[in-house]
Amino acid sequence: MGLRSVLDDLAPQFEKGGKYEWLYPAYEAIDTALYTPGKTTAGGSHVRDNLNLKRIMITVWLCAFIPVFVGSYFVGFNANEAMQSMGLSSLDNWRGVLINGLVSYDPNSIWDCLVHGLAYFIPLYITVFLAGIFFEIWFASKRGHEVNEGYFVTSILFTLTLPPSIPLWMAAVGVAFGVVIAKEVFGGTGKNFLNPALTGRAFLYFAYPAQMSGDAVWVAVDGYTKATPLGNAALGEPYGVDWMQAFLGVMPGSLGETSTLAILIAGVLLCASRIASWRVMAGVFVGMAVTASVLNVIPSSNPMFDMPFWWHLVLGGFAFGAIFMATDPVSAAMTDKGRWYYGMLIGFMCVLIRVVNPAFPEGMMLAILFGNLFAPLMDHFVVQSNIKRRLARG
Repeated sequence: MGLRSVLDDLAPQFEKGGKYEWLYPAYEAIDTALYTPGKTTAGGSHVRDNLNLKRIMITVWLCAFIPVFVGSYFVGFNANEAMQSMGLSSLDNWRGVLINGLVSYDPNSIWDCLVHGLAYFIPLYITVFLAGIFFEIWFASKRGHEVNEGYFVTSILFTLTLPPSIPLWMAAVGVAFGVVIAKEVFGGTGKNFLNPALTGRAFLYFAYPAQMSGDAVWVAVDGYTKATPLGNAALGEPYGVDWMQAFLGVMPGSLGETSTLAILIAGVLLCASRIASWRVMAGVFVGMAVTASVLNVIPSSNPMFDMPFWWHLVLGGFAFGAIFMATDPVSAAMTDKGRWYYGMLIGFMCVLIRVVNPAFPEGMMLAILFGNLFAPLMDHFVVQSNIKRRLARG
């Protein structure tokens, strides 16, 4: 008996009137994740396209695994280097129980670095996914509709914005806040005006700042501290890496935000498949480059004023935010012109927050949430401008 037959046999138990009717959203989510839904529209008034919401979300989810594996490698590399400098040859925590027999914690071994890094990513991702999907299913069951595939993207993007050493319970609280407050209370996917993953991260940043921004959170070894290059830059200290190292990701940082190269590869795939808007990405870069270049010529004792735009590109969460977060099709602008304005606003705000506010060197998260608030207004003015222009021609 095949899996399809098993699911079909179980279906009556979850459909209306069945014993587990209240769990239908969970059953339907599993069924549609494994198979294409068998129900299709037959009327001539419907638009037919191979690119549906399921394919869009799965494509973004798969592209996110490029920074997952590259970021996990560098998390493990930084941790193995720290362990080597401290004279440690094994882990004495629960992660050590899982991987001590698999690796020797050699920073020169790709296998050792990747497995060590994945030992932080995988438990964190599982925790985030289960915590968030619980609320997705709960709200779907109360409203009587299906679970949307959008949570696949929210869960992995939220995980990639976190420091590798964050406590698992804290990650669960953060994603629950993002899913419930930023999305479900407004009606679910398609009705939220804020990015749920970034809202959850913003909550964690302000609720638990020591666990989200302190030097001890970036390298996943107890008792070892190391600041990020962006943190060093805000203090006027040497970055600790050259530009190429920062571009490749050889530096401490959040799980998926360090390697600009991996993020840009994913961005090319998203643009080539027409999943993400290249106008938003280009607008973010233009806004960042122009703002940074203007601030470079303003005399100031603040060392961040001197940071050129090519360093802003590779430090912190700028690249990850521009490729994966700003292009969220729900919370971003919808019109072509609006996407340019929306992207440029985010780039401008990111640099402004990083440079002018010395207490907050990472500004991409707040810049995107700020852009989310103004995206509907930008679309409104673009649409009204088009209407006036057409009336004037008529």
